[in-house]
Amino acid sequence: MDVIEAIKKRKSIRAYRPDAVPEEVIREVLEAAIRAPSAMNTQPWEFVVIKGEPLRKIKEECSRRFRAGEVPEPEHQVVGWGNDSVYRSRQVELAKQIFHIMNIPREDKAKRTAWTERGFRYFDSPAVIIITVDRALTESSPLLDLGAVMQTICLAAMHYGLGTCIHDQGVMYPDVVRRHAGVPGSKRLIIAVSIGYPDDENIVNSITTAREPLDKITRWVGFDGVSFN
Repeated sequence: MDVIEAIKKRKSIRAYRPDAVPEEVIREVLEAAIRAPSAMNTQPWEFVVIKGEPLRKIKEECSRRFRAGEVPEPEHQVVGWGNDSVYRSRQVELAKQIFHIMNIPREDKAKRTAWTERGFRYFDSPAVIIITVDRALTESSPLLDLGAVMQTICLAAMHYGLGTCIHDQGVMYPDVVRRHAGVPGSKRLIIAVSIGYPDDENIVNSITTAREPLDKITRWVGFDGVSFN
């Protein structure tokens, strides 16, 4: 699979087979990912890779806290959108796609809650990569660099037949992750990347999200016959 094909085919995988991902495969994914660009080669990213019994305990405790209604205390700024914005509309459209394909009626709060809980279980992936940064860095300064390495992880994973899902639910209860994975307090948990072999029999993985037409979001300057709509 070449890089253009990988970019076009990458999507969020929300159901995984239970098969373990070999350590050497995840290591190769991360070896490729750390070639991502960063400002002045600062490479602000660090990784915590979790599987097995520690991951099971994290999934169980995060799920239990979510069901109990405990307020999350993430260590990163949670993204928000205005209710009347196009960004909120795109988010809602994705939710509608998921609930429709999973046969979850709008009024069925129990099913909607159960679906949301899956994120706190890392969508039942057999492994997860937590991206962290040192607290010596300001909260916003490394975000562009972290986005670059995050995307590169997802693309490299496809080379090995792996799927990924980027989500912040996996770090919403950071003390749980910190305790079971031995993450020191000097590191801030930013985002989770579930990783594993996609369950192709689960219909949720058939979802491919839409993108805005290029010319709707691009201003072409100095190109003949092309204008910004």
